Formats: sequence, C-alpha cells, structure tokens
Amino acid sequence: MAVYTTVDDLTLAEFLSAYDLGNVLSFAGIAEGVENSNYLLRTDKAHYILTLYEKRVDADDLPFFMELMTHLAGMGMSCPLPVAAVDGSILQELMGRPCAVFSFLDGTSSRYPNREKCRALGASLATMHLHASGITRCRANALGPASWQPLLDSIGAGADEIAPAMQEMAQHRLGSILAAWPQDLPQGIIHADLFPNNVLFIGDKLTGLIDFYFACEDIFAYDIGICLNSWCFDADGSFNLTKSRSLIRGYQSVRPLSEAEINAIPVLAAGSAMRFFLTRAYDWLHTPKNALVSPKDPMEYWSILRFHQSVSGVSAYGFD
Repeated sequence: MAVYTTVDDLTLAEFLSAYDLGNVLSFAGIAEGVENSNYLLRTDKAHYILTLYEKRVDADDLPFFMELMTHLAGMGMSCPLPVAAVDGSILQELMGRPCAVFSFLDGTSSRYPNREKCRALGASLATMHLHASGITRCRANALGPASWQPLLDSIGAGADEIAPAMQEMAQHRLGSILAAWPQDLPQGIIHADLFPNNVLFIGDKLTGLIDFYFACEDIFAYDIGICLNSWCFDADGSFNLTKSRSLIRGYQSVRPLSEAEINAIPVLAAGSAMRFFLTRAYDWLHTPKNALVSPKDPMEYWSILRFHQSVSGVSAYGFD
C-alpha cells in the first residue's frame, strides 16, 4: 500500500477535533497514488479524503492547488473540494506533514478506457482549461521543456543501464523536440498529469478529475498530448486511432483548437513522452529496491516517443 505516513487513532481524533465532519466510522489508507499519503475517512455525515503531502510536493505550491480545486468545484466541475476546518482554514499539519481534507468523489478509474470515456475526458479537459482561467495564483511548470535537458544530464550514463546507447539516443531525440517546440500557442492552467487513474467514472459517465499536484501554467495543447499518450495506447503498445479521435472530438466540442495548435500536436505529444520517459528513467535508476512503490518502466514511454516521431502528419491522431 502506497501510504508513507501512518496516522494512529489518537492522533486522528485530535486532528479531527478542529473540524465538524461527524463521528468517525472508518479510516483506511488508499493504495492508489505515489506522491502522497491518502486515507479514506468515513463519518456519519459523509465520506472524505485526507491527504498528507510527502516530500515530493513543495509545500509552497499547496495554496495554488487548493485555490485551483476550490475554484473548479465552484464552477461546477467534479473535482475534490478542499474542506475547511471550523476556523475556516484549509491547510493543516498532521504527523509533521502538511495536509488537507477533501470531499469524496464516487466512481472508479479505468486502466484501458473505451472511446466513450476518452470523449468524456476530452470534453472535461477542455472545460478545465476554460474554467481555470479565473484563479489568482500562478505556478510555472517545473517539469516543462526547460527542465528536460538538466534532467537528462542528471541521468547521464545511467541511461545506458536502461537500454544500450540510450543516453545518446535520448539526447538526439530531445534535441529535435526542443528545436521544434512551439512558442506562441494558447496557454493557461493545465492538469499535466491526467492519466486514466486520475479520472473517475460510473459506467461511461465521468464523475471526477483528481490529483491536481502537477497542475501548472503551460500550453493547453500540451495537456492534450499528455492525455493522448496515457489514454490512447493499448496494452500491446499500439496507438488506438479511434480513442484518439474520440478524445480530440470531445475536447473540440468544448474548446475548438486553432490550426497552429493542431499542427503542433505531434511535437507536443513527443515532448510529453520525453518528459515521462525522463522522470521514469530517473526514478528507475534512483528508487531504492525496498521502496514502498516500484518505479514504472521508462521504456513504455520511449516506445510512445518513437511513435510520435514516426507520424507523417496530424491525420495519424484522427484530425480530419
């Protein structure tokens, strides 16, 4: 179970005395998630999520995340709503960690979502892009293009432990992506980590977007690239054009893309693949063998990157 910080009953009771959440019925760790410690809290009033923020989340970014989720929920989006304590405060401290309580969203995620779910995801992503424009705080993308070369440098020759000559191949592909990176596309707040495990459904109805802890300001269409990579490749590694077309049509039903955005999709999707390849490669080489969570295979995203750099045009993604 991916819970890094254990909370005992006595400490929990003292912590909850600052809230008006009702009497506790159960409290259990949630296995999903690799960045923070998450608990499902059931009371006689409602269900809640208690999140303790571990070291990989910068505490200085938490007010941005809280404002974003509060704002989106206020705009009618299904996302976790931060729950205030009796004194009106949202961010607290528990077991020496920053923490917050959130509303519970019903639904489950899909490892390999169908085309109906992909379309719903696209529409919800576009809605988020439009609604998030009203927040007052900003956060730069700490894992954006400017970070990729330093990240590859930090991996260094260790990349060749993942695959022969990987350092040289990664450097070549990164250079081509950065040289073609677009500069003048529409920007705003993006989710930046909207993998299928961060989207909840009941049947094919989307019931929630969660895990906003990579949200930042960047190119809107880059967020589409992230979703194409995480939603539209099947278990055998092949790209599913039907899912891609559905996702894009869902997005454009809410926020039509400009011609420049459409033309940039191949390099934006390749950049997304490079970003996740690099962070996975770093974790693959530096995560202790006895860690609570096993690192993910970076070669999955190397294969995805090769696909994007082999396409002949945007029709490969389902654009007409």
